[in-house]
Amino acid sequence: MLTDIEIATRAKLVPIAEIAKNLGITEEELEPYGRFKAKLNDELFERLKDKPDGKLILVTAINPTPAGEGKTTTTAGLGQAMAKIGKNAVIALREPSLGPVFGIKGGAAGGGYAQVLPMEDINLHFTGDMHAITAANNLLCAMLDNHMQQGNALGIDQRRILIKRCLDMNDRALRNVVVGLGGKVNGIPREDGFIITVASEVMAILCLANDIKDLKKRLGNILVAYKYDGTPVYAKDLKADGAMTVLLKDAIKPNLVQTLEGTPAIMHGGPFANIAHGCNSVRATKLAMKLGDYCITEAGFGSDLGAEKFLDIKCRYAGLKPSAIVVVATCRALKYNGGVPKAMVGEENMEALKAGIVNLGVHIDNMRKYGVSVVVAINKFGTDSEEELKFIEEYCISKGADFALSEVFEKGGEGGVELAKKVCEAVEKPSDFSVIYPLDISLKEKILTVAQKIYGAKDVVYTTAAEKAIKEVESLGGSELPICVAKTQYSLSDNPALLGAPKDFTITVRDVRLSNGAGFVVVFTGDIMTMPGLPKVPAAEKIDLNDDGTITGLF
Repeated sequence: MLTDIEIATRAKLVPIAEIAKNLGITEEELEPYGRFKAKLNDELFERLKDKPDGKLILVTAINPTPAGEGKTTTTAGLGQAMAKIGKNAVIALREPSLGPVFGIKGGAAGGGYAQVLPMEDINLHFTGDMHAITAANNLLCAMLDNHMQQGNALGIDQRRILIKRCLDMNDRALRNVVVGLGGKVNGIPREDGFIITVASEVMAILCLANDIKDLKKRLGNILVAYKYDGTPVYAKDLKADGAMTVLLKDAIKPNLVQTLEGTPAIMHGGPFANIAHGCNSVRATKLAMKLGDYCITEAGFGSDLGAEKFLDIKCRYAGLKPSAIVVVATCRALKYNGGVPKAMVGEENMEALKAGIVNLGVHIDNMRKYGVSVVVAINKFGTDSEEELKFIEEYCISKGADFALSEVFEKGGEGGVELAKKVCEAVEKPSDFSVIYPLDISLKEKILTVAQKIYGAKDVVYTTAAEKAIKEVESLGGSELPICVAKTQYSLSDNPALLGAPKDFTITVRDVRLSNGAGFVVVFTGDIMTMPGLPKVPAAEKIDLNDDGTITGLF
């Protein structure tokens, strides 16, 4: 059986200019980055602004195993399947982070015969968006330290600096560092740290900004520190917003690529869903809705994380209304939720499947709470038994949920035709989309609402530090913003060991921070890290470049 990268390298790609032409994009609206990828500029946005929107379809999932369960594969395959049944669909996806690529999961551009190409470029440096975001964030940090070094006219309290440097790589050794060592000429010594680029507020801002003007305003509103008198300091106070915008002037333009079967895909932005809002950019989604009759987009991890944030943050800000939600489920992940270790999820185990199937039920129920039709995509793996697949189908029937077996990994678009038909039926059903909580309630009420309605928690408790942080955030106007909960992706709770559908648990909030530029309040629960570490055996150990220039091990 061919590996993902072998399939990708053997594929015959269509020149990106041809993909664009088929979408009605002119030469002036396209900025090629080589033969097979390009950026889409503001001329296209302006020309299409009055064109009616296509239907918006969100792909989400149940709680996954640490290896991931094929949500991007399903999204790509569904887009290909739409073409098979004569539908004009455009995919909107996030860009992969180098952290997972070289860490646990490997590549993140789909898999098998449902991939987005060129997968090597997409999984590595792509069009440089991640690097531009890293540079913009770190420029702000450098200007902050320089301001204090050059006399500190603003009176910044070095003990109350909020912004951290970032790097798009898993590196636990950088979580806590000391900068400014080596004497007076090297700055003021202070504790600092790094977060992964995809967890940065600059990334969130890029993905939520409507245009370059909105981007600059949001960048200027980043809360970076406090003064000695307790008043806030924003990026605009350091006069950093203009230069940061310059660094991001190309990164804000969405990227056009294609699937293995030539379905257009717009990839832009890449915030993590367990520590950020987990969706591709507003600009990419809106553009895909203008260019296609159907926009198929994805939110990270399970519906308790990515989908909740997509619906309660992104849709709220962008005025989006999804017409259908696809919940991806696998035998593997359901057995994992039934207590089977990751290494054994490929073995038939009906008892574990029966124990873990409740996890799927929670995700179906949760997505229905938003007033949108739900379709379950049963993503088939080669190790699945017929009895296991039949059991999941029967469970979906008992829940009154539409479902389809998805074999896009092995068969490409042909393997998703049934799913595509079910999704097309779902988008035509009446929907009454609404967010799960209003903005005119307190932060604690918002947190409790999500914890109880989406996670199934009994209550929420707060550390002393979190209580203090909430008061501070509310004093700066944060109570009027939506919340972005940072939580483990492996459980509906904040404890990764509580699998399935846990009951009577409490969520512990240990910190709360204002992402003023992004426009949400980050709520930290459990032991979630904003700078991941590499596993015992990183995926990087298997990635190599042959003498003929062929990349191997990227999957």
